[in-house]
Amino acid sequence: MRPLILSRARAALMATALLAATLLAACNPTYNWRDHASPDGAYKVLFPAKPATFTRPVDLDGLKVEMTMTAAEVDGVTFAVGSATAPDAARAQAALPAMRRALLRNIGAADSSDAPAKDGLQVDAGGSSNGRPVQLNGRFVARGARMFQVIVLGKPGAAPPEQVEQFLTSFTPQ
Repeated sequence: MRPLILSRARAALMATALLAATLLAACNPTYNWRDHASPDGAYKVLFPAKPATFTRPVDLDGLKVEMTMTAAEVDGVTFAVGSATAPDAARAQAALPAMRRALLRNIGAADSSDAPAKDGLQVDAGGSSNGRPVQLNGRFVARGARMFQVIVLGKPGAAPPEQVEQFLTSFTPQ
């Protein structure tokens, strides 16, 4: 009789462990928001996952700069902040339309307007990347000689609008 009691106790323990593991898995959020401050102190933003950073040269209609991109990916959607420094504030502001056009060209989307928004430029466009449809949402901001692009790029509908909005509005240049 003793072995039967042990097996029932083991079964109850295993059921409890399985239930606990299931509950813990359900608590693992897809969007694990975290504060991020750029290493140079140029901006702060909330990323939905742990970001990675790289720097590369870019040409913005003749203005050659080193752009640092910090990005995180969630469910195939990229949340990214690009930052670069122009020689002066006027050239940084003038480069914003070039940044916007370059991203639109990358996804084959038409550039409808470079009309300024409340704080810089905005983009909300559909296009394609590697033969697949993509949605691009973002804003482009200049502060002094610094310029920034804050974008969300991925399959249309893959990121809930409230998550896109949270990322875009969390960005604050310093």
